[in-house]
Amino acid sequence: MAANAPARPELLRALGLTAAIAMNVANMIGTGVFLKSRVMTCNVGSASAVLAVWVAAGLLSLAGTFSYAEVAALMPEAGGEYVFIRRAYGRLLGFLYGWTFFAVVRTGSQAALAVGFAIFLNVAIGGGLERDLLGLSVAGVPLHLTGLTLVALVLIWGVGLYNTRPVAAGGNAAIVLTVLKVLLLIALAAGAFLLAKGDFAHLGQSAVNGRCEEVAGSARGGIAGFGAAMLGALWAYDGWNNVTPLAGEIKDPSRNLPRAFFGGMAVVGALYLVCNLAYYYVLTPTEIANVSVNSTVATEVMQRFAGPAAVTFVAVALMFSSFGSIHASVLANSRIPYAMAREGLFFRGLAQLSPTTRVPVRATIAQAAWASVLALTGSYDTLTDSVIFAAWLFYGLSAGSVFVFRRTMPDAPRPYRAFGYPWVPAVFLLVTAWLIENTFVARPLLALVGVAIMLAGLPFYWWFTRSLTPPSPPAGPAGAAAS
Repeated sequence: MAANAPARPELLRALGLTAAIAMNVANMIGTGVFLKSRVMTCNVGSASAVLAVWVAAGLLSLAGTFSYAEVAALMPEAGGEYVFIRRAYGRLLGFLYGWTFFAVVRTGSQAALAVGFAIFLNVAIGGGLERDLLGLSVAGVPLHLTGLTLVALVLIWGVGLYNTRPVAAGGNAAIVLTVLKVLLLIALAAGAFLLAKGDFAHLGQSAVNGRCEEVAGSARGGIAGFGAAMLGALWAYDGWNNVTPLAGEIKDPSRNLPRAFFGGMAVVGALYLVCNLAYYYVLTPTEIANVSVNSTVATEVMQRFAGPAAVTFVAVALMFSSFGSIHASVLANSRIPYAMAREGLFFRGLAQLSPTTRVPVRATIAQAAWASVLALTGSYDTLTDSVIFAAWLFYGLSAGSVFVFRRTMPDAPRPYRAFGYPWVPAVFLLVTAWLIENTFVARPLLALVGVAIMLAGLPFYWWFTRSLTPPSPPAGPAGAAAS
């Protein structure tokens, strides 16, 4: 750089420990704790087994955080997993991670959360948002604009534009939204235990003759049922690594990143167990298995002590959960295209930071624009279902990078070392491999669509790298592993 050239703006380390924990908690607590218990009860057949699955999924996610905490504290940079994967396995895999997460995994999730928020708002106000406002076709793709879609688009852009403000503002909002989420779940559980008539003997019962609407017989009982229940619980825990892309903006990252991972898991794990205990205290496993697909277990539990107000309360709770999750996702995951663009692996304009707020405004806007397209086309459910295995593939690669960096960077200072290394990280990798394999066995067509989506990024990789010189190793010990 020339001596008189202006310095490029850099990200600010403005997020403290509380905000970092809130980023993970807000992304984890979505709709899973309200919706998954019915299906999981049908999968494994008893209350005690469902609770065991929640514990097992929590421990598996915790095992992943041990590896993530070591690598994130070693390389506390914007982009998170993109940085880990690119430096451990090379530029191509790093790009495919970023491509998949920007194109489908995170933007698709944001679209789904926004539409979910609109659906719950529609329930809370008594309906009316589902009417068509506009219908047209663009290049053969049908676009339907209903009141639900309009609310979703307003939410996507509102949250996106809010997160063009300084990152500290986004962190403060995450704290407030997370506290509201936690209080709503505590209120639900406390009401069940204190106001409803229940019996802890339900914990020893099974879901005999439960209707189990829309739960396939092949996913009920045995190893297949346990695996299906695990996927449901893991979906509810998904987000345990949400703070990772923000590593370049965390204060004192060597201390606060590990604490954010573990603190987030502790809060969410405890809440999930307490809420499910409340469900089974009020309802028998058979009653839970009989809950209609058009209702939720949380609603049925609340009706036992709150009457008709339960529907509105749960709808509002789901709205807050969706809102908090989309805010945390938008704030954190805009850093992935930003980090890629800085290294020439994405549109270079997305690497620019606002000189006033020091946040990647263009990357945030680009993310909102693509999430809006997915919301308009209604393709988010199919796409996110197709690449859920891909998300876990990249989680496994990121966690596995701890082995790579222990070998390639043996003398680098490590503020945190993964608990139980190498055995605990190895268990996480083995279970992740099983989940991926199970996806190909149980739903091969869906898995192949997911592979096609990932491979669709290859032409873009060629385009971005056609004149790209090998990246210079970054300063510090992390540069030893740059590829």
